[in-house]
Amino acid sequence: MLEEKKSPSRETPHNLMLENRSKLCITGVTDVDTFDESKIVLFTEEETMQIEGYDLHINKLNVADGELVIDGEIVSIVYTGRDAKNKKGLFGRMFQ
Repeated sequence: MLEEKKSPSRETPHNLMLENRSKLCITGVTDVDTFDESKIVLFTEEETMQIEGYDLHINKLNVADGELVIDGEIVSIVYTGRDAKNKKGLFGRMFQ
C-alpha cells in the first residue's frame, strides 16, 4: 500500500493585498519582530518578511487571527528567509 505524502499544511493562509501602495493587508502573520516609520519586520508561518516605506503605521494587529494591516507609503516587500518558526518577535519576547 502506497502512502500519500502531503505537503505541510499552514494553520493560517498567507495572503497579501496592497491597495494603491498605501494600505497593505497581510494574513498568516505569527508575530512582529520590529517596526518603525520606515521598516516593519514580521514573521509568517513559513518566512520572515520585511516591509519598507515612509510613514508606516500598524493600523491593526491580530496575531490570534494572523491579520496585520499597515498604512503608509509602501516601497518594498521582501521575503528574507524561512527561519520564522525558530525566532520570537517583539510580542513573543514581551510575553515569555
